[in-house]
Amino acid sequence: MGSGSPSSTISTILSPRPSIEFDSSWVLSSRRISSSTWVISETSRIWRIYFLKPSIFDAVIHFAGLKAVGESVANPRRYFDNNLIGTINLYEIMAKYNCKKMVFSSSATVYGQPEKIPCVEDFQLMAMNPYGRTKLFLEEIARDIQKAEPEWRIILLRYFNPVGAHESGRIGEDPKGIPNNLMPYIQQVAVGRLPELNVYGHDYPTRDGSAIRDYIHVMDLADGHIAALRKLFTTEDIGCTAYNLGTGCGTSVLEMVAAFEKASGKKIPIKLCPRRPGDATEVFASTEKAENELGWKAKYGVEEMCRDQWNWASNNPWGYQPEP
Repeated sequence: MGSGSPSSTISTILSPRPSIEFDSSWVLSSRRISSSTWVISETSRIWRIYFLKPSIFDAVIHFAGLKAVGESVANPRRYFDNNLIGTINLYEIMAKYNCKKMVFSSSATVYGQPEKIPCVEDFQLMAMNPYGRTKLFLEEIARDIQKAEPEWRIILLRYFNPVGAHESGRIGEDPKGIPNNLMPYIQQVAVGRLPELNVYGHDYPTRDGSAIRDYIHVMDLADGHIAALRKLFTTEDIGCTAYNLGTGCGTSVLEMVAAFEKASGKKIPIKLCPRRPGDATEVFASTEKAENELGWKAKYGVEEMCRDQWNWASNNPWGYQPEP
């Protein structure tokens, strides 16, 4: 955050690993936003950002992290190294330069498989996989830091399942390799990059046998971050507080496939596969706390999510890569 107010920003992207160099700030903004891409676990590189301009940061939105459940089960040490150690590095640097306001990207995975739904922020937390545990550990670290140093203001945003793209079709998700998340996987099948969609789990005790999640449009998620920043700057006693960001509605994997088929006009071939280790049956959010305290509520439904995802995919079938 640039100094002055939550609307004056300098974006520093702390990436979990090197990515395609693409500065999208000019595409949709009337002014260029300064951005830098670093690997969060490389402390010396983050120090350099602060050393060059130590006085410009009033707050940090921290959403650098590895985030695939299945990958975390197969390679937990990679997740602990990047997500945990990288964030501890970031706290150290923020503290040195007295930047003590953070919006942290947590996750609905901290709830594990809750005993009841919707998930409320004060539920007992019980992550089911290494990725979720990194988010749970980092929430505990945030609470410990804020308790020891009360001048910190930290908001933990528990994302449910972000999907979609900007309505312009010019900015969207472009994962490398076979996607780990449902919607980019569906879109790659729809544009012909992959032959079929693997549906992991078709024997869950749900209405159609597939897992149920709370999908949220990325533009609603972006608005949630703005609302969280405003809260940090206007509430001195915020402490360390968690908020769910979701719609409050559950959609099954097969329902999402059907919705995308309707939006795209494409048939999505599917392959029914066994459940993945670490996946919950059904999770969706209670959003009352975010509505009441942040003044935020999701505006978009599944239809708009699929519409905008397809608009991005159909205009950019190979993402940011040149067509092979």
